[in-house]
Parts: sequence; structure tokens; C-alpha cells
Amino acid sequence: MSLPRAALAGLALALSTQAQAQTDTPSFDRPGIAFSTDTLPRGGFAWEQGLPDFERDRSDGVRSTGYSAATTLRLGLTDTLELQLSGSPYNHSRQRGGGQRQSAHGAGDTTAALKLALPSAHAKFSWALLASAAVATGAREFSDGRDQYALGATVAYDFDDATSGSLYLNVERSGGADAWTFSPSLSRAFGARWGGYVEAGWTRTAHAPDTGVAGAGVTFMATPRIQLDASLDAGLNDAAPDWQGGVGVSVFFD
Repeated sequence: MSLPRAALAGLALALSTQAQAQTDTPSFDRPGIAFSTDTLPRGGFAWEQGLPDFERDRSDGVRSTGYSAATTLRLGLTDTLELQLSGSPYNHSRQRGGGQRQSAHGAGDTTAALKLALPSAHAKFSWALLASAAVATGAREFSDGRDQYALGATVAYDFDDATSGSLYLNVERSGGADAWTFSPSLSRAFGARWGGYVEAGWTRTAHAPDTGVAGAGVTFMATPRIQLDASLDAGLNDAAPDWQGGVGVSVFFD
């Protein structure tokens, strides 16, 4: 084989390998309210990190701001079942106004979860369950001091190669009270690296006002295995935070 042909063959092989890596990378669970319907392959590992996530609210003349370095570690146990460990090792909050001037920092609670990708007879339809238990290990300012248990489900449908929609439902139980969250979203790929989505979310909690948010986010594949993200949701009623979102990075290892 001549040198030019060998070089072209090597380039083609490299591009093919990179494209295959891009295809083989499962969807990450951040950003957004819902989780993806993908699970990691057996032995695969992913690290998803907020840099940071934030929440901002103004009520009765008091402005509250919180930052969280939310971390999720994912490990593929089988091709359809994965283990997740998550928490926020560092949080910072501050309040200003109304004669108040307070700040606090510390760790949040720790959560363990199992995610199961359910079988589907249609290539365009996918769904998954996520069962989790949160242990009240966090600092007083960032934990309600009670363990929490949750079961969530996401169903997704691919309208075409670039556009998909999903519905998310989650029920959480803590201290004898239930909280229900429902969230529809629409995602679209804008090329091999860029993607975006719009979403809305409603949460109904016993003995507390309902909350609603809506917003959007973008993702960028910096490499076939590293995703950068940014998101922003606005509160739709007084009970919801005025703004919440964040920036983050997700890395897949196999």
C-alpha cells in the first residue's frame, strides 16, 4: 500500500473509531429534571458533577441564594441495571434582607439508587425506573434530618434521529408525607456535539403549596466521552424558587 493510501486508511479508521465511541457513550442523567432511559454497560462508570448547581429566590424582602456541588457516580452492574451514589459534598447558602444576614456551608445528604432499563419491543420507545434511598447525613442547614425514599420513571420516544420527547414521574416519601413530581420535556440534537432541551416540572407535596418551574438547557460533547452542560429554570409560582439551574460536566469511562 502506498504512503498516501495508508495515511487515508489510518485517518478513516481513526474517524470511524471516534464515531463509534460517540455512538457507544450512553446518555447522562444531567442536566434536567428527568433522568435518561439509558443505563451504563456492565463495568461502565460515569461521573456527573455540578460546577455548581444553584437556586435563587426572593420572598418577603429576603433574598436567598444557594450553591451545591452535586455529584453522581454511576456504575453498570449489568447492561440494563446500574448502581448510583450521589450527594453534595459542599453546599453554600446565604440570606440577605429583612434585617437578616446569614450564611452557612456544609455537606448534603447521601443517596444510593438502582436504575433499571426496562425492555421495549419498539426501537423508538424506551423507559426506565430509578429507586433511591437518601440517608440524612448532611449538615443541619442542608438536610431535613429524615431519610427519604423515592421511585421514579422516565418514558421516552424518538420522533426522528434528532428529536425526542420524554415524560417523568417521581414519588418521594419522607416523614410520612408524599411528594409527586411530573415533568415533560422535548430534546433536540443540533449536530454531532450540540444538543438542547426545554422542560417543565410540577411538584405536589402534602401539607405544602404546589410548585412549578419551566426552562431549558444545552449540552456540548467536548470529546466523545465528556459532556459539558448548562441549564436554567424559572419558577412559575410564588412557592417555587425564582431561578434554579447550573453548569456541569459528565465523564464516561469504560
